[in-house]
Amino acid sequence: MRPPRCAGVLRFAALGDSLTEGVGDPVGDRVWRGWAALLAHGLAEGPVDFTNLAVSGSRTRDVLERQLPAALELRPDLVSVVVGVNDTLRCTFDIRAVAARLDQVYAACTGQGAVLLTACLPDPGAMLGLPWALAGPLARRQRAVNTVVHALSERYGALHLHACEGDWITDRALRSADRLHPGERGHRQLALRFHALLAEHGLATGPAPSAEAECPVPTKAARLRWLATAGTGWVARRCTDLLPQLLTLAVDELRHRARGTSTRLDLRASAAVSAALAALPVAEQADAA
Repeated sequence: MRPPRCAGVLRFAALGDSLTEGVGDPVGDRVWRGWAALLAHGLAEGPVDFTNLAVSGSRTRDVLERQLPAALELRPDLVSVVVGVNDTLRCTFDIRAVAARLDQVYAACTGQGAVLLTACLPDPGAMLGLPWALAGPLARRQRAVNTVVHALSERYGALHLHACEGDWITDRALRSADRLHPGERGHRQLALRFHALLAEHGLATGPAPSAEAECPVPTKAARLRWLATAGTGWVARRCTDLLPQLLTLAVDELRHRARGTSTRLDLRASAAVSAALAALPVAEQADAA
């Protein structure tokens, strides 16, 4: 792993979905900031050229086909890749495809000599407080994605943050009105944790982001407004795409629990992850990352 440049401009490119785009941390009308932008300010004492390529709703396919080519043109010194939750929320979820795409993204970034920053994430069902029969299948999918991310992060020498844990998940004050994304305080906590990880390896030499928020914690009324406006559209889109399959998975979950065979579902998911990782090509760049 090579360190960021000691002289000149440090280039940082952020790839991913709404979490990296900054949803939940507004800095004006229809403008998001987020953890990556907060982190960028503390990466170096000198200038940092930060490009946020993340787009809300993106899946691993979007990162591979749209965001990665733009990032490679920038030849960044540091690349963050945080994605996968939206894959779990689609009826087309395929852990083998997710693993293959992430493998290509990681290989391309480290192949250019960039420092790779990754993270595993909490399952959306728990964040939204769904009933266990509905949350269980989503949690199993997210665990599968996280296992793949862990394995590939080690394979390519990435700096990995366990973002599936932390106060931003359990403390409602750190979450936005939609309950699924961190609020400003949550984004600041993520930025601080990423900064500490980079500083531990001598890769962040600027000041750590401030933990002090500029905006108040979203009120209950704000959460209700989100649900009545933007939230209804979000739920409707997920229902059209995922709900029919999720209901089938929930029935399967109920049946296995009633029979005391729930472990079979976990074993099936683990086998799918093992097969997905075994199907990946040998990484030529892994030793050079």
